[in-house]
Amino acid sequence: MTIRRIGVVAFVVVLALVPLAAPAFWVTLANYIGLYTMVALGLVLLTGVAGQTSFGQAAFVGVGAYTTAFLTTHFGVSPWLTLPAAIVLTFAVALALGFITLRMQGHYLPLATIAWGISLFFLFGNLESLGGHTGVTGIPALTLASIEFKEERHFCVLIWIVTLASLWTTHNLLDSRPGRALRAMKGGVDMAEAFGVNAARLKIVAFVYAALLACVSGWLYAHLQRFVNPSPFGINQGIEYLFMAVVGGAGSVWGAVVGATLITVLKQMLQDVLPTLLGRSGNFEIVVFGVLMIVLLQFARNGVVDWALRLLPRRRPRLDDDAAPLAPGEKPHDVAGPLLDVRNARKAFGGLVAVDDLTFRVMPGEIVGLIGPNGAGKSTTFALISGELPLTSGDIAFGGQSIAGKTPFAIARLGIGRTFQHVRLLPAMSVQDNVALGAYRRGRAGVVRAALRLDSAEERRTQAVAMREIVRVGLAEHAHDEAGSLPLGKQRIVEIARALASDPSLLLLDEPAAGLRYMEKQALAELLRALKRDGVTILLVEHDMDFVMGLTDRLVVMDFGQKLAEGEPAAIQRDRRVLEAYLGVDEAAPAPAIAI
Repeated sequence: MTIRRIGVVAFVVVLALVPLAAPAFWVTLANYIGLYTMVALGLVLLTGVAGQTSFGQAAFVGVGAYTTAFLTTHFGVSPWLTLPAAIVLTFAVALALGFITLRMQGHYLPLATIAWGISLFFLFGNLESLGGHTGVTGIPALTLASIEFKEERHFCVLIWIVTLASLWTTHNLLDSRPGRALRAMKGGVDMAEAFGVNAARLKIVAFVYAALLACVSGWLYAHLQRFVNPSPFGINQGIEYLFMAVVGGAGSVWGAVVGATLITVLKQMLQDVLPTLLGRSGNFEIVVFGVLMIVLLQFARNGVVDWALRLLPRRRPRLDDDAAPLAPGEKPHDVAGPLLDVRNARKAFGGLVAVDDLTFRVMPGEIVGLIGPNGAGKSTTFALISGELPLTSGDIAFGGQSIAGKTPFAIARLGIGRTFQHVRLLPAMSVQDNVALGAYRRGRAGVVRAALRLDSAEERRTQAVAMREIVRVGLAEHAHDEAGSLPLGKQRIVEIARALASDPSLLLLDEPAAGLRYMEKQALAELLRALKRDGVTILLVEHDMDFVMGLTDRLVVMDFGQKLAEGEPAAIQRDRRVLEAYLGVDEAAPAPAIAI
C-alpha cells in the first residue's frame, strides 16, 4: 500500500471516530468543515484546474438552502424531494450565468462573479416570500427510515458521506479525459482546442458542476441549522471559500479538505485568542488571514497540499501493455488529391494585409516547409489553417472538405495536429499526461462517465497510447517526469508526441527547431523522417535553412504575406527572388549557389 493510500485510509478512520467519540464542539466544527469542503471542491475544479476565478459560489449555496427552506415551510414538501428541485434550479441559474459570465476574460470574469454574487445575496434578502433579511425558520429535520437527523452527531455522518462521495467523483473527474482537458484550459484555450476540446462547453460544465456542489452544501446547511437568512451567502463568504481552495491547494481535491479545515479551525481559534491578546473584540482574524495569505503565496504558492506532496515520492501510473488500442482518429475521406489545399487565402487586419491571396498544396506523405523572413505571414497562415483566425477571403480545404469558418476544435477533430511556436505544455503535469491530452479527440468518455469511474478501460487505452508515442519519439525515460523539468529541446519533442497521440493525418509544426542545439536538431530531423515513413504528412514553419533544406520535399517561400516562390529545396536555393528577400542580393550580380 502506498503512502498516499495509507494517508487516505487514516483520514477516513479519524473521520469515522469524530461522531462517535469527539466532543460536541469538534463535531460541530467537523460538520462545517464538510460543508465548506464541498464548496471549495467546486472551486478547485473551476478556479484551480480550469482557471476560471469565481467569488460568487456562496450565492449558489444560498440557492440550495433557500429552495428547500421555501418548499418545506410553504408547501410542506418532503426535504428529500426538495433536493432534486434545488439541483434543477441551481443548474438553470448556473447555466444562464455561465453563458454570460464565462465569455469574459481577464479581470472582467472575477468582477462579473462578484456582481451576480452580490445580486443574488440582495435578492434573498429583499423577497418577502423568503423572509427578507429575517430569514426562514421552522425548516424540518431530515429523516431517513427511522433515523431523524436532529443531533449533530447523526448529521455529521450524513454530511461526510456526501462530502466523501464528492471527493471521489471529483478526483475521478480530474484523473480522466475531461479532467486533462480542464487542466489544459488553464494553459490557454487555444492550446486545449488544438486537440479537439470544446473549451467553451467544458468551461460551462465546470461552472455548473461547481455550482451543484455548492447547492448540495446549502441544502444540507439548511437542514442542519433548520433556519436560513442571507448572511452566510454574501460576497464575504464567497471570498472565504476561494481563500480555502487557494490555501489548501487549488489544484488538488485534498486541497479543499485541508483548506476548509485550516481556515475553519484557525478562524475559531483566532476568535477565541485575539480578543484576549488585544483586549477588545472585532474581526481581527481577517487581518491575520491576510498576513498568512501573503506568507503562503511567498513560500507555497500552490497551496499546502502541493507543498506536502512534493515531499513524497511521485506516483507512477501502472501501465497496461496489453490494453486494446484506442479508436483511430477521424481521417479525411478524399485523399486522392491534395491533403491540404490553400486557395487564395487572405487575411487583413484593417488596412494591414498579413496574408495576401496565398495558394499552395500539401500532398499526402509530404514534408513541406513554409519559410520566409520575419513578418512574412507564416504564423498567420498557420493560424488560418488551424482555425485560430478566420479568413478574410479565399478558402482552405482539408481532405477535399472546406474548413474555412470552422472552430479550432472542430478542425482538430478532422485530423490536424499541431505544435506551437512557443512551447505550450502543462509544466506541473507528467510527460505522459501531457501526451495523453493529445488523444482527447480519440476518446468518448464524458464528465458523468469519468466522475463515476466508468471510463477505466478507455483511460487504460489512452495511457497506453501516450506511452507508445513517448517511446516512439525517444523519451521513455522521461515519461513520469514533470514536463516543465525537461530542457527546451525535449519539451519540443513532447509537443510532437502529444500531437501524434491524436493520430493526425496532417501535422503542423511551428518552428520545431527553434532554440535547439545542433545534435538536437539532427535528432529532430531524423524523427520527422521516420514519421514521414510511417505515413504522416507534415507542414512546418522554420527559420533554420540548413534544417529545412535537408528535410523537406518542397518549400513554399512567403514574403510580405504573398507566395514568393515554390519548389524543391535545390531550386529554392538558387531562386534570385528568395535570395533577395533573405540576403538582399544585387539584381545585377550573378545568383550565388549557396545554402541560405
